[in-house]
Amino acid sequence: MRFKSTRDEQLTAGFGEALAQGLAPDGGLYVPTEWPRVQAGSFSARESLAGIGARLLAPFAAGDPLAPSLPEVTAEAFDFPAPVVALGGGGRLAVLELFHGPTAAFKDFGARFLAACLSRLCGPAARPLTILVATSGDTGGAVAAAFHGRPGIEVAVLFPKGLVSPTQERQLTCWGGNVRSFAVRGTFDDCQRLVKQAFLDRQWRQERALSSANSINLGRLLPQAVYYAAASLAVFRCHGERASFIVPSGNLGNAVACIWARRLGLPIADVVLAHNANRTVPEFLESGEWRPRASVATLASAMDVGNPSNMERLRALYPDLGEIRSAVSACTVDDEAIRARIRAGYQELGQIWCPHTATAAEAYARLPAERRDSGRWVLVSTAHPAKFREIVEPLIGRQVPVPESLARLFARPSQCTEIDADLASLRDALRDGRGIGG
Repeated sequence: MRFKSTRDEQLTAGFGEALAQGLAPDGGLYVPTEWPRVQAGSFSARESLAGIGARLLAPFAAGDPLAPSLPEVTAEAFDFPAPVVALGGGGRLAVLELFHGPTAAFKDFGARFLAACLSRLCGPAARPLTILVATSGDTGGAVAAAFHGRPGIEVAVLFPKGLVSPTQERQLTCWGGNVRSFAVRGTFDDCQRLVKQAFLDRQWRQERALSSANSINLGRLLPQAVYYAAASLAVFRCHGERASFIVPSGNLGNAVACIWARRLGLPIADVVLAHNANRTVPEFLESGEWRPRASVATLASAMDVGNPSNMERLRALYPDLGEIRSAVSACTVDDEAIRARIRAGYQELGQIWCPHTATAAEAYARLPAERRDSGRWVLVSTAHPAKFREIVEPLIGRQVPVPESLARLFARPSQCTEIDADLASLRDALRDGRGIGG
């Protein structure tokens, strides 16, 4: 299997090469050159998440040096559950809980898969690899946890200063060792821009072997298709119907993973993108004009993205606007509605939701009744509410239980470097006397 750039299909790479590069040389994102098809009946009802992952991703790694290690990689990455839990809604509503990993967010799946792959590519004699990751909240913590302590790999985490929750910031800055954290004076889009600029800067590429752990990296996005495969198979076996997913969406990586899973042949019906006040994607679907803009801060901070990178992948799959509109729908949920839905989720269903999950729940509530009643709906719960205690607890009037994994991270000391939102500042910070992890 080969992967091509979204900007120039002549630029291709193998599986491991695409993961190591992160971004194509022309700044494009890697997408498959062909789409294998899978049959729901080829998966055993007793197959584990790791087993489903190894089977689903095998065609993408075919012929690559990483292919023989794929079962080991998925066993290492997917060693925690992603349960589908039934809710109210007349028995036709469920939630896919993706927060049972070490940093209590869906990013754990892709980050751990990528770390397992890159650690196998970085042998003892290989040039040290520097991972650059921009985060609006959860990505950086998941990547730091996945790569922390791995030899031959250095990590630089960039997050917007003051625009992540205190709990998230603690998760981003508690590592040390081979992981350094940078508070950027700007927005998430500035952080993402710095990462892309570094990849396109010839001097940087000469000085360092670079890769990215954002959802621009194929190795982050492909494994996220695995839990959509597992969830859709579980719903199909239980009810004989295809599952429709409502996905909290920011940079669109999680949404594209769901769409890719459907493209592979998994029993997935509708895909609804639930956005916060950052309306770039919903407005594009309405008007047909792509107008990226600066992101705005919201309660659902991990989705505060004004120029989603993975729109390139969505448009590569569906070049025609009509095709995109047929493939997905989207809505916008403001902070007031997020607060109201957090309260309603607790009062009506006994569920404690993070702001991102509440955004998906509000999107479900806005669907026409006939559409809700005729579909089998799954809300994608992307983070544990304990990561947003400052927001959630006042709304539900009680403390949010903290998972053991998060409690261990909160006990670690915090360390961080503040920088301006320009490439020179990042370069100087990485070149200071300590180096990454110094």
